[in-house]
Amino acid sequence: MFTFIVRRIIQTIPVLIGVTILTFSLMHLIPGDAAQIMAGESASPAQVEQMRERLGLNDHVVVQYFKYVGNAIQGDLGSSVRSGRDVTSEIGARFWVTVELAVYSTILSVFIGLIAGIISATKHYTLTDAIIMIIALFGLSMPNFWLGLMLIQWFASGFDVSLFGFSFHTGWFASSGWGSWQQVVLPVITLGTAGAAIIARMTRSSMLEVIGQDYIRTARAKGVKERVVIYRHALKNALIPVVTVVGIQFGTLLGGAVLTETVFAINGLGRFIIDAIRARDFPVVQGTVLVFSLLFVFVNLLVDIAYRFLNKRIDLD
Repeated sequence: MFTFIVRRIIQTIPVLIGVTILTFSLMHLIPGDAAQIMAGESASPAQVEQMRERLGLNDHVVVQYFKYVGNAIQGDLGSSVRSGRDVTSEIGARFWVTVELAVYSTILSVFIGLIAGIISATKHYTLTDAIIMIIALFGLSMPNFWLGLMLIQWFASGFDVSLFGFSFHTGWFASSGWGSWQQVVLPVITLGTAGAAIIARMTRSSMLEVIGQDYIRTARAKGVKERVVIYRHALKNALIPVVTVVGIQFGTLLGGAVLTETVFAINGLGRFIIDAIRARDFPVVQGTVLVFSLLFVFVNLLVDIAYRFLNKRIDLD
């Protein structure tokens, strides 16, 4: 297993090189002069030249790239044009907020998705199966920003409800910020809903395929309890494609965090990169995209390792 992990880490090196090339290219692919854009339209030629020197744009592009990679390895992602602060420090102050949001949303997605998928598979072609799949379809179809706004309207802004003689107000949760449980619930539900729907559909499909295998029929013929057949024999093998989906979904959640953090005014990387794009703060955009990319590569590495724990016969080479 150790050799396998080391080999997979080595195999990620070309991917990391590709990531650095793409993020570095952001500065050179934007239309117009990056130094002029960041200095402002009213900047004098001297100020533009000063900005170009500050960004190192006067050097050859190859020299710029190796300087960028060398500085990134040392944790230096440049300075924010807008605030003048170190980009690494700016990202570090918001990094764990976005990671927490993505992790909590992933846990919610996996919990709901697995339960719904297993129930749907064990009761396939019944009314329960149809209801679960319809709900999953709605969850998959709803845009994050729309669901977030609806949850704010229903459970943060709130409204008065009278039911069976009881009256109450639904404003139980906070509509902005991050930290307390009242601030965490709505963003996590917003971000995790689509993931739960995808995992539920994949779990159902994978479980149905596994349940039809000969070894499952043999276990049932031997009198093994249905619960043991489903959870010990079927689920473990059905989880392999589900793990793939979970890994992909984590990357999707990082992208979805951009909109969710904006809707709920959460001071994370998603909102940070939106503000940087609006301010044309390209060092911040470069640094944030690089961090997102590296995090996604790391999650994919964990998914590959999880394959071997689920089934040691799998050879990913």
